[in-house]
Amino acid sequence: METPDLSVTRRVASLLDASPTPFHAVETASQELTAAGFVELGPEQAPTVPGRQYVRQGGGLVAWVVGEHHSAATGVRVVAAHSDSPNLRIKPQPDAHTGSWRQLGVEVYGSALVNSWLDRDLGLAGRVVIRDGDSAVTRLVHDNRPLLRIPQLAIHLDSEIRKSGLVLNPQKHLVPIWGHDLDVPEFRSYLGELLSVDASDVLSWDMMAHALTPAALTGMDQCFLTSSRIDNQLSCFLGLDALLALATNPGPRIPVLCFFDHEEVGSVSSTGAASPMLGTALDRLNAALGGDLEHLHRSRRDSLVLSADGAHATHPNYPDRHEPGHQIELNAGPVLKFNANQRYATDAQGAAAFTLACERAGVPMQKFVNRTDLACGSTIGPQTAAQLQISVVDAGCAQLAMHSASETAGSHDPAMFLAALIELLAS
Repeated sequence: METPDLSVTRRVASLLDASPTPFHAVETASQELTAAGFVELGPEQAPTVPGRQYVRQGGGLVAWVVGEHHSAATGVRVVAAHSDSPNLRIKPQPDAHTGSWRQLGVEVYGSALVNSWLDRDLGLAGRVVIRDGDSAVTRLVHDNRPLLRIPQLAIHLDSEIRKSGLVLNPQKHLVPIWGHDLDVPEFRSYLGELLSVDASDVLSWDMMAHALTPAALTGMDQCFLTSSRIDNQLSCFLGLDALLALATNPGPRIPVLCFFDHEEVGSVSSTGAASPMLGTALDRLNAALGGDLEHLHRSRRDSLVLSADGAHATHPNYPDRHEPGHQIELNAGPVLKFNANQRYATDAQGAAAFTLACERAGVPMQKFVNRTDLACGSTIGPQTAAQLQISVVDAGCAQLAMHSASETAGSHDPAMFLAALIELLAS
C-alpha cells in the first residue's frame, strides 16, 4: 500500500469519539451492523442460516455472516478484541466534599496511567438503570460537557516531586471536582435530570469519566492518530469494518466478529474472554447449521481466532525498555506478538496464517517480543484459546502511551491492519 489510506483512520476516529464506554462501543457497532443489513437476535431467538446476525450484552458483542455454501463442519475465522479501556469509574455513593468543593468519588478501573487524567476536562458516560413501573430499563448516557477535573497539586506545595517524581494515592488524589457551592446536585439527581426522570427512579449505574479531547490526526503530514481508547477500540472498529467488507461475500469459512469486555481487569465476567459468550454463539451457529458434536469438533479444528489488540511501539525516549532485536515502528504495518510464557497465544501455525494474510494484502508486518527482564502484558488471546480449544494468534497496531487517557498510534497503520484482517477473515 504505497499511498497511506487516511480515510480508514478518519472513520475510526469518528467511531472512537462516539464510544466513550464499552457500552457505547457496542451500540456504535450495532448501528453500523444494522445499517449493513445485519439482524440483532434477542435472548430467546435462535440464529437462522444463511444470514447476517449479531447478539450483544453490555460491553460484549458477537456478529457473523453465514453463507449458503457453509455447513456445520465449516471452520470459523474470528476477529476478537476488547471494548474496555482503563479509566475512572463513578462509585455507587460518589458524593463527596472538602469545604465548599463538590467532588465525585471514583475508582480506578484497570492499570490506568493515572497521571494522564490530571488537569484534563472530563465528561461522563455509561449506562443507567431506571425504574419503569414495576420493572427496570437501561439507558445509555453520554454527556460531553466538561464536568469534571482533577487539578494537580502546584509544584510549590510538593517538595518531594523533584526527588521522587509524581506519586499519587488514588483514594486521596484522584477525586474529581465538579462544583464549588452547595447548589451542585447530588449525582443521582444529576442523572435523573439528564434522563428526565425523578432522582428516586434512578436505581443504579455503571458510569465513568472520559477525556473530552477528540480523536485527531496529528504530527507532520498527519502521521499520528491521537485519541483515548486506542487500546483497544481501534481494533474493535477495524474488526467491524473487516466483517462489513465480507457481509455479502463471505469466504470459505464463517467470518465472525467478537467484542469482549473487562480485559483490562482480567476478563472474568459474563462478557469477558473467560466467559462462554463466544463459545455459546459458535455452538448455536453450529446447531442452526444442523451440526452435532462431531461437526462441532471438525469446525473447531478448522478455525482460527485473531486476538486483535494494541502493540507497544519502541518509545524514542525509552529505547532501553524494548527488546533490541524486535524494534517496532509506527506506520510500519501490523504487529505480530509472541511470548513464550503464553501471555500472547501466537504459535508457529497461527503466525504463518497471519503472515500469509499480510502478504495477500500487500502490507508489511512486524514482530514484537517483550524484553525478557520485564513483565509482559497479556490479551484476550490465551483465555480465548483455552475456552474454545481453537488456535489463536495475537496481532495489532503499534502505539505509544498504552493505558494513558490520550494514546498515540500511526495514522497509516489502521488501513494496513484492516487489509490484513479482511484477508484473514476471507481465508
